[in-house]
Order: sequence, then C-alpha cells, then structure tokens
Amino acid sequence: MAQIVMYSKSWCPYCDRAKHLLTQKGQTWTEIDIEAQPEKRDEMVQRTQRSTVPQIFIDGAHVGGFDDIAALERAGKLDALLGAKREEKAAERVKLLIIGSGPAGYTAAIYAGRAELKPVMIAGLQFGGQLMLTTEVENYPGFPEGITGPEMMEAFQKQAERFGTRVLMEDATKVDFSTRPFRVETEGAAFLADTVIVATGASAKWMGIPSEQTFMNRGVSACATCDGALFRGKPIAVVGGGDTAMEEALFLTRYASPKVWVIHRRHELRASKIMAERALKNEKIEFIWDSAVDEVIGGDFVTKLRIKNLKTGALSELPVEALFVAIGHKPSTDLFKGQLEMDDVGYLKVEGGSSRTNIAGVFACGDAMDPTYRQAVTAAGTGCMAAIDAERWLAEQGVE
Repeated sequence: MAQIVMYSKSWCPYCDRAKHLLTQKGQTWTEIDIEAQPEKRDEMVQRTQRSTVPQIFIDGAHVGGFDDIAALERAGKLDALLGAKREEKAAERVKLLIIGSGPAGYTAAIYAGRAELKPVMIAGLQFGGQLMLTTEVENYPGFPEGITGPEMMEAFQKQAERFGTRVLMEDATKVDFSTRPFRVETEGAAFLADTVIVATGASAKWMGIPSEQTFMNRGVSACATCDGALFRGKPIAVVGGGDTAMEEALFLTRYASPKVWVIHRRHELRASKIMAERALKNEKIEFIWDSAVDEVIGGDFVTKLRIKNLKTGALSELPVEALFVAIGHKPSTDLFKGQLEMDDVGYLKVEGGSSRTNIAGVFACGDAMDPTYRQAVTAAGTGCMAAIDAERWLAEQGVE
C-alpha cells in the first residue's frame, strides 16, 4: 500500500472529497491539520509552493490537491501511483442508473428507492454538487436555523441509501444512449441500464485569463469555505455580483484585513435583495464597480490585481493576496454532447412540464437542465419529477 500524507484542515469540502476517493480505493493516510498545527502551513507551502488544501503526497512525491488526483483518476493513472491494479468488470444490468448527485440526484434516488427500483448512483468525484462548497443554507424549508451545504448533502445521501440506493463515488466517463439498455461506464465499472436519470449539475466558471490559471492554488480559488482561512489577516478580492459572490464576500470578512474588495462588471448587483443588502451594509466589504480583473500579478503567490474600468478603459492596481472567483456556473453536460439535446450554453432540453429528454428512457433534473432557477429546492423538485417519470416509463415498458 502506498504511503500517503495529506495536508488538510477541518472545514474543507475538497479535503473530504479526496478522503472519499482514497478510502474507496482502500487507502489510508497520515493527515496533517494545518489549523491544529499552524506551523505546518508554512511547511506545506515550502514543500508544494501552494497555499490551498488539500495537498497530497504519495510515496514522498507531491501529486497536488483534490482536482489533481481526480484528474489522475479520470486518466486511469491514479491506481498505478497507489500500487493498485485496475480490474476490468463485466457490465452490470440495473433498472435505474442516476448519473450525478446533489439535491436533484439524491432526491431522485430517494423516490426511486422507495419505488423499489434499486437505483445505482454514479455520484461523481465532485459528489454532492455545489452545496458541498456552500457554508450556510438558509432558504431550504425545514431548517429554521440554517444548515451547512455538506451537512445537508450527507443527510440526503444517508436517506437515499436508507431506501436501497447504491452510491459510487466515481465519474461517468462514457455513455451510449443509442440503444437500450443504455450503457454507462466509469473508470472501473460498466452498467447496462433500463433507464437513466442525468443529474450532473453545474460547475464554477473561470474568468478565462492565463494568469488566473498560473496562480491557481497560489492565491486564486473558487471556494472561500475551503481556502478563506488560509488568508487570515490578508487583503482579499472577490469577482462577481450574484448570490454566490455575496456569500463568498460575507464569509471572507471573518478573515480578511483590512477589507474584502468585490469586483463587478456592472454598477448594480445581480444578487437577491437580501444578500445584496447584507453585503452593501457590511463595513468590511468595498465594491469596485464597472470593472474586471485584467491580470493576476505575483511571484510565487498572488500579490496584486490589475483592474480595468470597463467604462473608461483605465487600469489600476489592487494589492491583495487572494482572489476568489464567483462569476457563475456552466452545466456539466459535455459527456452527453451529440446524444442529448441541449441549448447553446449546454443546459439539457426537456419536454415542458416533465423531465423527459429527446431520448425515451433518459430523464434530466437539477442544474443540468435548469438555466432559470438553479436553487437547491427546485433541483430537489425536479429530481422527484425525474424519478416519477422514470418509474412510469419503466411500467409502460413492462419492466417490473
């Protein structure tokens, strides 16, 4: 078994995802909590030239964070690093396969499980969806005091498993919807499914400037809950104007000094009224309107941003040590291109008032098909719709 060392901290969704992936592969590791041992943060930075967690070493070699080991897994290279052999498996026949998790996928699994369809869920390496990166959920019915996103998704998963859902923390790598049963593959398994529910959600967008990628994990992040505490006492900037950006900025005020700067392309926020008011009233948040990040600048780590005023073209510099990008999301539907109909952005098209896609027996729910609302509660609702639609469709086909 490989010798694994992981630098982490207690509140870190990406750390949890890395641990789930390694556990699924039968691995153990030595964990170094950089919050419990602050001196270890400097050690981590010195060894990796990165300031974000997790940072993982396998047999003494630095392999990176969760995104890095997930990429190795998708490429079929992680098992070799871990000294494990990948075994080819014969395709397993199932009644209902759910691709993706989050509130849509888990709700579909709960309903399908209660209907005794014995669902199998390919939850993905990014299991739990965007709520795994959300600090506080205050608008989901039934939680008057609020709940963290990871806590909510853990509860959803347990409820789905209670009704017989088998959850696999793997990515679907190939689908074939041209014939039935539908074939879906992961790196380590293959399934033949009578019906499929797609609940692959959406992922964070990036600004698209080269320096953004250059300083990834070295001051640039898309997850304040993961990395905010690493910049305690430092000046921090957030890009965006929606609810996610306001939530990130408000969360970061507990760490930033002297301020959190919010950089937004327009002169008014797109965020909901309550989130906008909270941010605008917070004395530690300062807004830079009608502007965009032109370049991220630094040496080993971010030291400043070059800001461009979109009305005047004027350039200025903002000294910060961290930049959190919160400019929206892209539906995670590339896997289905050429098979399922989608709009120009990539959202899956469904028949009005249903979850039916253009392929009979394939249903879609959640943020993968919802360009309008994109809320946890609406995602859960469409997950319910998809399970009921799938159950009825199976009955019509005579599949018991």
